[in-house]
This record gives sequence, C-alpha cells and structure tokens, in this order.
Amino acid sequence: MAQEDKDVIIEGKVLNDANDEALENVNIVNLNKVKGTTTDSEGAFKVRAAVNDTLYFSYLGFKSIRVRVTNDWLKYGEIKIKMTELGIALEEVVVRPIQLTGYVEVDARIIPIYDNYRYRIAGLGSGYEGGSTQPGAVNKVLSAIFNPADFLYNVFGKRPKQMRKLRQMKEDDDIRNLLQSKFDRETLMAVLQLERVDIDEILNKCSYSSDFIKTANDLQILDAISECYEQYKVLNRDRG
Repeated sequence: MAQEDKDVIIEGKVLNDANDEALENVNIVNLNKVKGTTTDSEGAFKVRAAVNDTLYFSYLGFKSIRVRVTNDWLKYGEIKIKMTELGIALEEVVVRPIQLTGYVEVDARIIPIYDNYRYRIAGLGSGYEGGSTQPGAVNKVLSAIFNPADFLYNVFGKRPKQMRKLRQMKEDDDIRNLLQSKFDRETLMAVLQLERVDIDEILNKCSYSSDFIKTANDLQILDAISECYEQYKVLNRDRG
C-alpha cells in the first residue's frame, strides 16, 4: 500500500517549554507532504501526515524544531510539542573588544581574521567562504561564476525531489500565507534542503537584484526561485 494511503489527520498542542503556556499561530509544515497549518488560541493543531513524516515548527522568538511522526503519536492521539525561546536556546556569546592604535601596520596585526567570513567579488555577484577548511573555495566559486548554467544544475538538477516541492508550496494557501509574513528563509531552507547562502546565490545567478534579495518576503523568494527553476528546465531541455 502506498504511503499516501496511510495519511491520517494527527493532532497536537504546542506549548512554551518555560511555562507550559499554549502558543498561538505557530507555523507548522509537513516537509514530506508540503502541507501547512497553524495553531489556534489553545495551541492546538491538526495536520495530515503519515508515519515517518517530518513536521517543521517555527514561531517568532522561538527556536524552530523538527518532529518526526511516530506510530505512538497515531496510537495515543494528541501529542504535546514544547518550543524553547531563542533567548534561552542560544549559547553564551563572548564579545572581545579590539583596541586599535591608529597605526595601520600595528592594527593590521591586531584585527582578527574570522574563518567563517563570506567574501564577495565586486561586480560578479558571487562570493566564497574564507577559512582554512575551504582551500579550494576560490577556484570553486570562480568556476561557478563563469559557468552559471553549471551552478544552477548543481542546485536544481541534483535536487529534483526538493524542486518538485516548489509547485506544491505555491498551491498550498496555508504555506503561502505563512511565507508572506516571514523574512527569515527558514521554512524555505527546511523544505528545499538549501542553505541560506544557496538561496542568495540562486537569486544572484537568476539576475535578481541585491535589493530584492535583501527586502523580499519569503513568499516573493519562493515565487522567484520557482520562476528561475521553470526557466532552468526549459534551458536544460533545449541543451539536451
């Protein structure tokens, strides 16, 4: 029997882990079925899912989580999902001030070099990751710069299942409403299995402006990636 035949409506309630208070308007997306919903004033929700589907919970000010649907969930009915506030979930960050002397030769040795900094190449709309763990990063990005079609193939062509979800997302009103009010790209990243930098690079290669990339909401980003993917499919078919 196909997995789709085993889909059922599952129920749950989302609570604040700190005080067990119900969380209203939590965004929930079934990453496998690409269906969305939100919690009501009591924190309750219903969503269609099957065993082993993954539900993605996101809420402003709270750490997003993924929850796998299990047989126990179907057996015992409503399950309580607890989310943690970001202020509690974040690890302690130590800020070390840098005392500059005003002398270039001295200050150049004082300022630290951060391994995880992303460098951009002016005029080319692309970039690369710094750090000793990425020795071939420059060659890799230069190759992508001069072969944008190859870059898009690496993103789109190697993720056919994820890219097919673009159309499903566009057709689901709950997900569209969810994305219209978001700017963090988290739901797109979770469904499409892309990193934030991948999304930016896709839009760069598809000739979207930096202003659009910075200011567009997640629904506009979804539509932009979808349009680029449709163009890629046409170009890729013509190349074949």
